[in-house]
Amino acid sequence: MDYHSILLIFVLGVLAFLYSSIGYGGAIGYLAVMALFGVAPVMMKTSALIMNLAVAAASFIGFYRGGYFKLKLFWPFAITSIPMAYLGGMMTLSDSIYRKILAVCLLISIVRLLYQFRQANQETKEIPIGTALVTGGLIGLLSGAIGLGGGIILSPLMLLMRWATFKETAAVSALFISVNSLSGLFGQINKGGIHLTHNLQYAVAATILGGLLGSYCGSQKFNVPTLKYLLAIVLTIASFKLMFA
Repeated sequence: MDYHSILLIFVLGVLAFLYSSIGYGGAIGYLAVMALFGVAPVMMKTSALIMNLAVAAASFIGFYRGGYFKLKLFWPFAITSIPMAYLGGMMTLSDSIYRKILAVCLLISIVRLLYQFRQANQETKEIPIGTALVTGGLIGLLSGAIGLGGGIILSPLMLLMRWATFKETAAVSALFISVNSLSGLFGQINKGGIHLTHNLQYAVAATILGGLLGSYCGSQKFNVPTLKYLLAIVLTIASFKLMFA
């Protein structure tokens, strides 16, 4: 294994640890790093979906045990997102289009990192079923096609529209990411199976381990605002490189 591969594995593991320690799945970060290291998009999609599935599932268990998960907030989005994520997983985008879409998703992630939606004292609103079904389908398709779980889009939307509280949104988003990642993986398998190089297999293992350790340690051990700014800087650089490369 060469220095380049070792560095990729190390960076992904650290990134997963940092992301999970502040409550994020981190797929968009994994994708950005792999893109900068020249990993092929088809490999990026599969790797990120596996990483995201493991970390998001661990997060969901914690929120579920805390009593924050509400099925009525989850199913209207999931019922259309799951089949569309499967279809997205079967799609093949050109490298150029893939990188441009990924760059836009990165920018959304940066805004989400830096801008915290304030918890309003007002009561939450009912989710319009039709809006949720359409939104869930669109997020699912994009998630499967790019290799995301969709949480970076669903989470700010739910908070902005006051459909749920912070912790309720986190619980719904964690399960939403998990099911979309799993559905996208099934789409990849049906299309031609999952093929990862040995280096990426090690990278996936390192990321899962880093994510689980980060979830266990929790954000209280770190200077959370500093971590968010550092992650935002890294993602901004990656986004511009992807957009203009």
